[in-house]
Amino acid sequence: MPYVNIKITKTGATAEQKAELIKGATELLQRVLNKNPATTVVVIDEVETDNWGVGGETVTARNAKASR
Repeated sequence: MPYVNIKITKTGATAEQKAELIKGATELLQRVLNKNPATTVVVIDEVETDNWGVGGETVTARNAKASR
């Protein structure tokens, strides 16, 4: 049973976009590894940008710098 964990920042992904991610990951595992879609589990975790760091700073801080 494949288990896929997708982590994204909580920046407004829609239900439709999440459904597309789940479908795409499931289809990829079926196509590449011949895994059964019925037993493939996909979980999407949305992380607050204050809790996600890149290059020694939070995504919140990076986004604030980029919008200046």
